[in-house]
Amino acid sequence: MNPKGMNPSILEMLLRIKEIDIRLSIIEQGATAVDHGVHIGGAYSSVIPLTALFYGGILRYDPSDLTKIGQDFFILSKGHAIASLAAIFADLGIISEKTLINSRSHESILNGHPGPVLPGIHISTGPLGHGICVAAGLANAGKESPRFDVYCMVGDGELQEGMPWEAVMYAGAHKLDNLCILVDRNYGQLDIVDSLLLQFPDLRKSFDSFGWRVLELNAPDFPAILKSFETFKNDRFSGRPTAILFNGTKGFGGLGSFTKSHKISFSEEQLRIESRGLLARREARLRELEKFYESQDCSFTELKIVSEMLGFIPEENGKTIVLRKAPKARRWSRPNKRDKRIEYEPGKLPALTVGESYSASAVITQCMKVFAEDRNIVSIDADLSSTSGLFDGVAAVDMSRALNIGIAESNMMNFGEAYALLGKNVWVSTFCPFFDWRVLRRIAIGYQERAEAISDSNAWLSDGHNLDITFLATAANIDTVTNGATHMGNDDLLSFSKIAHLKIIDVSCPGQLVAIMKWIMEGNRGLVYLRIPRAPINVIYDPGYTFEFGKACRLTGGMDAPISIVSSGRGVHEALAAARLLNGKGIAVAVYDMASIDKDLLADLCARQGLVVIAEQNNGYIFENARKSCYEIGNRRNATIIPLNLLDSEGNYRFIHSATYKELIENYNIDAVSIANKIYRLYPGLGMDETYQRAESPPSTGN
Repeated sequence: MNPKGMNPSILEMLLRIKEIDIRLSIIEQGATAVDHGVHIGGAYSSVIPLTALFYGGILRYDPSDLTKIGQDFFILSKGHAIASLAAIFADLGIISEKTLINSRSHESILNGHPGPVLPGIHISTGPLGHGICVAAGLANAGKESPRFDVYCMVGDGELQEGMPWEAVMYAGAHKLDNLCILVDRNYGQLDIVDSLLLQFPDLRKSFDSFGWRVLELNAPDFPAILKSFETFKNDRFSGRPTAILFNGTKGFGGLGSFTKSHKISFSEEQLRIESRGLLARREARLRELEKFYESQDCSFTELKIVSEMLGFIPEENGKTIVLRKAPKARRWSRPNKRDKRIEYEPGKLPALTVGESYSASAVITQCMKVFAEDRNIVSIDADLSSTSGLFDGVAAVDMSRALNIGIAESNMMNFGEAYALLGKNVWVSTFCPFFDWRVLRRIAIGYQERAEAISDSNAWLSDGHNLDITFLATAANIDTVTNGATHMGNDDLLSFSKIAHLKIIDVSCPGQLVAIMKWIMEGNRGLVYLRIPRAPINVIYDPGYTFEFGKACRLTGGMDAPISIVSSGRGVHEALAAARLLNGKGIAVAVYDMASIDKDLLADLCARQGLVVIAEQNNGYIFENARKSCYEIGNRRNATIIPLNLLDSEGNYRFIHSATYKELIENYNIDAVSIANKIYRLYPGLGMDETYQRAESPPSTGN
């Protein structure tokens, strides 16, 4: 840990000086920020634990390659304390000291909360309670070779969120003794800086009850802090994750009362007084070091070794010691590209027969038994593995890479991000409505920031270092049937389509599903929201079909057909059955499966003469995109566009209650007969007297 034979008092004294330097950097960041602001209270109270962690010989990391697998991780879950971490990163040469100037501005990569656009920051944090879950996921991965430890700082106010306790429960149950949580217990939050809105009766007992080892100490006690870290690193026999409670106050270590604030915009007078006081405190601590050096059996060589470990260059001038800051140069280099392709034997994938019926989950299980032979495949379920098929497939190859997180969908998604940042091809799954929008949005922000860093040739990430996560959404559209509105997946498409960088795919058949999985296994597909039906469904694609994102597939009819039906998911089968009815009357119909939005096709269909029916078993996801296309092409629109979906008669969104599949499609007029009758009534030249009866309908291949 520390240099062998070193007098620990020297380290303690130097840490106390380094702490002041970090505080000076924090207020300087506030003074030079675009809004002259900084989250001072939470940043100040985090300084001492972070100083001990980063300068006490605790973290094992490679400053030349911040993405190297096998080194320790640190996650700042309480993201508003970024100023303290940024000060440390600049001092360590991870970021340039120039980065600390003009923070929070459009030009700066140092934002109000951290994200991967900043070197050394692995995830975006800010929404409280997420970081500890990602840290637990990393720790779970770090139990396998190459092993590594994970440290995560959370605030006590943050622990009012429910999400952290999902991670705490999992970590204790799975004995993640390589996970250390630093609880900045400053007894304050945004609205009340000197008290918590919800007090913990006994935070120590709370962690202990979930199987954690809990160490509690006062914030300024550097020897006790270092000892607690050593206990965590050296005593793994208990199999218990470690929580260290640092008792302090909001703004701990500050001089002016304003440092207790959640956020402050500095006045020149506040900056002058605080800086002067901190510099005086630093000088006093330096004089203490001089006295110790004079009175103890301590060589200048020993002082030099420890000082350099903390980024100081000591100089001896008679009886005076001067600590100069070591020159800072960027220590990391751009990492090698990651090859994210999954290696597998295509001949082992299931051979599906057109016209035969298969459940999506069974197909996924068969495919994952092949794909999971590559160790970069990881699956994570949340007590719904029977609907995804992931667990049985991956566990058949390697149980350590098939996780079931319990009834904790938020934690599941954060675990997925943890494995993805390690370069894994991750699949997480639950019912369509059960994915957490907050977590999905935060992950997408991290994805964007990673993409921004990758695009910069001077940044810390390179190609292949973004996230590959497939959010496998089961029971899509109305496939939940009799489970009711809370489980029905008719509205998730429109909700999640507003999240940037999310590739949405709605699966219509098992053969298409296999092709999509092969497409994902090519790597670097990013964030994919893959919706699958729950009940068995017929194969409509030939084995040679290749999936292309953003391109619809014409299943029947010619390009010049006067009528087009566009659908996705199980609705494609109703559309095909409707086309067969109309073909029987000599009416030419083209059916398009739009598994992912094809903007070019929508624009082309809107511009053509003819009738375009958009038949969907949801609240009109494709139709909304078609309306955008109509707006974009303006007066070139010639088509008559008819939506058939689950919107109410006034076009409002709604939820759908329990019923069988047949009852649902017939009640909402999205079955094959209703589609055919709608077209028959509207198409020019066809009479309105003759309509199809449901008894006439050829059987849908969708259910």
